[in-house]
Amino acid sequence: MATNQQSLLRQWHMLRMVPRAPLKISARELCERLCAAGFEVVKRTVERDLKELSDVFPIVVDSRDKPYGWSWLREASSFDLPGLTLPEALTLTLVEQHLRHHLPPNAVDALRPHFQSAARTLSAVDDAAPPRAWLDKVRSVPPQQPLLPPRMDDECQRIVYMALMQDRQLRLHYRKRDADAPIVYPAVHPLAVVQRGGLVYLVCTFGGYDDVRTIALHRLQQAEALYEPARRQPGFDVDAYIASGQFGVIAGAPIVLRAAFTRAAGEHLFETPLSADQVLVPDAAGGLQLAATVPHTRSLVWWLLGFGDGVVVQEPAQLREELAGVARRMAAAYGAGAPLAAGTQGELAPYEC
Repeated sequence: MATNQQSLLRQWHMLRMVPRAPLKISARELCERLCAAGFEVVKRTVERDLKELSDVFPIVVDSRDKPYGWSWLREASSFDLPGLTLPEALTLTLVEQHLRHHLPPNAVDALRPHFQSAARTLSAVDDAAPPRAWLDKVRSVPPQQPLLPPRMDDECQRIVYMALMQDRQLRLHYRKRDADAPIVYPAVHPLAVVQRGGLVYLVCTFGGYDDVRTIALHRLQQAEALYEPARRQPGFDVDAYIASGQFGVIAGAPIVLRAAFTRAAGEHLFETPLSADQVLVPDAAGGLQLAATVPHTRSLVWWLLGFGDGVVVQEPAQLREELAGVARRMAAAYGAGAPLAAGTQGELAPYEC
């Protein structure tokens, strides 16, 4: 192999061995790794290569302490051969859009250069190219009225996610809604992170208590990861916790909901059942009779109210009376007997129909 080919291959391996900041590697360590990989090289040659490569690539040396350490700039674009294909760039772009809050901070940091490379790859092709055009052809639509997500402190989120990943306790400054000053929670034991719509919640326990609570991350004003290990909750299962209705705001024990739907309002439940034990059958009046065991949550109440007069709750009696009371108060607020605006009479059609 010609000398220039050997140099090119050696330098290519060097670039792959240099870590991204804040990690770093010394010229001596690089020399040892290159020798282990089969290259005959001395430390002086490695130092010369690094100096030449730093004129072309975003690699820098930290000369504050000896031995000096080399690293890629933290914000530098990813460098790989061959480059990203269009399907790979499309996949990374969709991952960035939809999984940002589901990844630990170190994973996001590691992927950010690849996200940037994906954006450059897609921007370099014609808008009509199938992978580029795909981004304008797919959307995820929430089933309810979309709201803009609250602003969240990125550093607080980073600290919380790292503590969760490392099973460490947290000290949190948390401002409740409408509170003038934050509350300090000195020992928080993180269990899980759950995203609901545009909101991200920390599932946790406080101090020496065993009851599981939730904290909205956008209300954190300060977060500190402690060195003490977090206390595990025996038997805790985040899926079971969600299924219990906690994120619908629990209003009581599970209930057997019995309700009469108009055909238009309830027909979507044939395809998207309310529960595993749901029974949905047509009635003589042309409507649908529903029976399903569901958590009694505020979300259930809001969901039922969203159908307007397209549903009548029959049981349980307490829920029926609650909805009837809401209807009476709405009628009073809008003026009892006042005619509806044109085009609003009749039942409210659900999103699914």
